[in-house]
Amino acid sequence: MSERYLLGLLGRGISATLTPALQEHEGAAAGLDLSYRILDADVLGYDTGDLPELLAWARRLGYDGLNVTHPFKQAVLPLLDEVSDDAADLGAVNTVVFRDGRALGRNTDWTGWSRAFRDVLPASVGDPAVVVGAGGAGAAVGYALLDQGAAHVSIVDTDAGRADACAVRLAERYGEARVSRADDVEQALAGAAGLVNATPVGMLGHPGLPVDEALVREDLWVADVVYFPLETELVRLARDRGCRVVPGGGMAVGQAVAAFEHFTGRPADAARMARHFAELTGAA
Repeated sequence: MSERYLLGLLGRGISATLTPALQEHEGAAAGLDLSYRILDADVLGYDTGDLPELLAWARRLGYDGLNVTHPFKQAVLPLLDEVSDDAADLGAVNTVVFRDGRALGRNTDWTGWSRAFRDVLPASVGDPAVVVGAGGAGAAVGYALLDQGAAHVSIVDTDAGRADACAVRLAERYGEARVSRADDVEQALAGAAGLVNATPVGMLGHPGLPVDEALVREDLWVADVVYFPLETELVRLARDRGCRVVPGGGMAVGQAVAAFEHFTGRPADAARMARHFAELTGAA
């Protein structure tokens, strides 16, 4: 009899996510009986204040783990029994594993993004960059950039307090000389080689560009964390202008690979998951 796993995803506006298909396909390929449920806040009507009850409910029903996405990655952290050092540094959790009666918090966003970036632009790991968005995804991208050697990272957000908090958190680990909050996107990009969108802008239901299109220069590399659609307005514009581009699909696969391994304790086949993602998105 194959091992059984029950997993889920907490988030808002996630009905189109490909995570269930990725996890269930890899589970089947590994000989596991793995079910993955979507727990969409927009459908079920829950909010941040309901997270303690949701976690308790998932544990009672026998869930083995949960992925957590926007806007709950930061709110879930204090509700857990143990948090990995990198997730604590980031102040955000995207993977919760229920094991031996305890809820364990992990962050696979930053490792997933870093892997995707290095696969596409290995020679640019030291480039100074601007990250737009200071939420859970922005913190993960900033952490990944700094960890892989970025000379400097500027954090931009419409909420200056949130941008400052993100920059301070990253500076505590990587030093104040390498990270700062930026209020002027144009000025920050003038001294940067790369731009990363770490906001929901461009996602299905959130059309548009995270920065003024005039700021997307042909000499920049441009990355997006949004993967649905894979070809966001930012990615399309960047390609049209001749920029080197890192679309959101690589991060989506990378974080899913690591999450699968946390949930099951088994190695995932990253190449197989990438091929399946390409099939699902029509990029194969």
